[in-house]
Amino acid sequence: MSPEEVESLYARLAAANPEPRSELEYRDPFTLLVAVVLSAQATDAGVNKATGPLFAVAATPQAMLDLGEECLAERIRTIGLYRTKARNVIALSRLLIEHHDGQVPSEREALEALPGVGRKTANVVLNIAFGQPTIAVDTHVFRLANRTGLAPGKTVEDVERKLLAVTPSHWMQHAHHWLILHGRHVCKARKPDCLSCCLDDLCAFASGPS
Repeated sequence: MSPEEVESLYARLAAANPEPRSELEYRDPFTLLVAVVLSAQATDAGVNKATGPLFAVAATPQAMLDLGEECLAERIRTIGLYRTKARNVIALSRLLIEHHDGQVPSEREALEALPGVGRKTANVVLNIAFGQPTIAVDTHVFRLANRTGLAPGKTVEDVERKLLAVTPSHWMQHAHHWLILHGRHVCKARKPDCLSCCLDDLCAFASGPS
């Protein structure tokens, strides 16, 4: 895409959704971190069903430790990989208390050192909780970036690097939300809703998918 087309793409997404928000429910940086860790290979709706009751009793690292791994696993058993995720949440809660005074760090290196936290999770937390200009590339963003021609790449890292390079600074704060939500609800994997897409005339896929 040309710079003018990229500008138009973000302007249209912004017009359609001026105040984009994560579909995960959270209260603060810690509950956001836990929700994002739990969301790996799971739907946001499914995570929200489990975290609503969970955060009512364990919304801090210490409360999560007090709950314990077995009880946590039972509370999130409807989420895929729940045992591994319970182990990670307990471990990261312990590390937050031991090394960060119970607070979620705002530095990428410190976040990625926590169990269950990879680059995508760190990007989400840095952007939403701390307002940093990051773009989290999940399957929806990866698909959208390649389909439209916005930032084609063969790997998540390629797509993230290109998105950071082509996205104008004034759109950066909400870029990953716009892209994730558009990919999730319009540019869907099996049946993209091209007829109602506000990006139709900008999109390489709409012109004729390979």
